Amino acid sequence: MGRELIVILGPTAVGKTDYAVSLAKKYGTVVVSCDSRQIYREMRIGTAPPSPEQLAAVRHYFIFSHSVKQRYSAGQYEIEAMQLLEKLFEKHDTIIMAGGSGLYADALCYGLDDFPPADTELREILTRRAMEEGVAALAEELGKIDPESYASIDLSNRQRVIRALEVTMSTGRKFSSFKSAPRKKRPFAIKRTALSIPREELYSRINSRVERMFENGLAEEAESLLEYRNLPALNTVGYREVFSYLDGKISLDEAVELVKRNTRRFAKRQITYFAGIPQLQL
Repeated sequence: MGRELIVILGPTAVGKTDYAVSLAKKYGTVVVSCDSRQIYREMRIGTAPPSPEQLAAVRHYFIFSHSVKQRYSAGQYEIEAMQLLEKLFEKHDTIIMAGGSGLYADALCYGLDDFPPADTELREILTRRAMEEGVAALAEELGKIDPESYASIDLSNRQRVIRALEVTMSTGRKFSSFKSAPRKKRPFAIKRTALSIPREELYSRINSRVERMFENGLAEEAESLLEYRNLPALNTVGYREVFSYLDGKISLDEAVELVKRNTRRFAKRQITYFAGIPQLQL
């Protein structure tokens, strides 16, 4: 039997973890996560990682494997995940991968170009503009020069928007093109599927999940991470809004509603990103 990587993608709250665990049990194999935030061990509530029961049911990799204090990228993930798969395929013919980070999945499946080094002068200019004009203004500019990145990244993530603009403006090449370079050949077959449920049901799941996060202590978790709030890992939906609450800028109820709204918006962008992948309606 040939070696095969089954990749389960889809928007947040669609049911990827349950489906991946069921497949792993069917094939007697493991799950490799391609989620860019569930790797952080300090972020155990706001990233909606697999439950203790799911983690006990099958072996998971890249869950709570790194610290928020470590800078991490899709390029690093490609290297580490390929090294891991080489070892795992010695024991398993089939491996399951699951997550909502399209860039991480693309890095593993197809490889990424080496991104250009930072243009610190341009980044400082864009950062100052973001502070003065707001990240929405920069996102709008990004939409004009790189609509693919505009459709696929978290537009409320200031650092991500600035980086996309910086790369595009400094190189004359769209930021999105760096993840659509000629695909690297992998020594295993890849089968990609994007899970889908009706939009209304997805948004209802998101709202319920956010409420459970706050009930389970999301505000307290964010408070314990205040000293790291400026690190890239914490510039994430769920944590940004709670930091505003902890700063006294909004009420807790407002934070809850903002997390719901911003998560729904993020899910919508994920749906757009995964639109070209074969869909499986749950």
